[in-house]
Amino acid sequence: MQKLFIDYTPENEIILDGEQARHIAKSLRMKTGEMLVVTDGGGSDFGCQIEEITKDTVRLKVCYKQASESEADCAVTIYQGVPKGSKLEDIIQKCTELGAIKFVPTLTKRCISRPDEKSAKKKTQRYRKIALEAAQQSGRGVIPEVCEMMTLKQALSQDESELKIVFYEGGGEPLKDIIKAQTKSVSVYIGPEGGFEKDEVDEIIKSGARCATLGPRILRTQTAPVAALTAIMLLTENLE
Repeated sequence: MQKLFIDYTPENEIILDGEQARHIAKSLRMKTGEMLVVTDGGGSDFGCQIEEITKDTVRLKVCYKQASESEADCAVTIYQGVPKGSKLEDIIQKCTELGAIKFVPTLTKRCISRPDEKSAKKKTQRYRKIALEAAQQSGRGVIPEVCEMMTLKQALSQDESELKIVFYEGGGEPLKDIIKAQTKSVSVYIGPEGGFEKDEVDEIIKSGARCATLGPRILRTQTAPVAALTAIMLLTENLE
């Protein structure tokens, strides 16, 4: 069923307006009596029936509540070196679908794209909308957090994951030797176009990360996080 996110925990009734109401009535052309799922973003799903559709609102009756079954039990954060163009939009969309819990656009030495503060805030708003739409489309139970851009030093200082992994074309351990089925939180560091500088890799490793490889081929910056996340989800038994 179609899934929508709201920012509160409902009780017996939900009133949707604005873009969400238009999406249901005009884009999806749903009718009174049809069912959809609403989630509060905290891991609970609410099965709802459409009771009324007006020009500006949609009224829903809450029929049942259940825990979301779509969230992975391994929380993966993507620290992505900021790439050019719309590549980060694609990364956020695909990795949201695959189950990432958080995105941190990270400015590194080889980043060509370096937006000013105003442009960066506008981009962050765009990225958050993409994460929301991808979460709804893929039936997620939470909307992944999209942080504002930060430096690599700032990223490392606030990273509290159980396991940190940096992917580097200079080589590293096979991912299957690092990730275990019981791993509960992972940070993934991916360089921008051109990858990381060697001293950046050393800095990440010094913070406690392990250096890993995704095989003998050099992957594009927008391919590497998708490949890494897919492998992590498989190794932690979240793609079964």
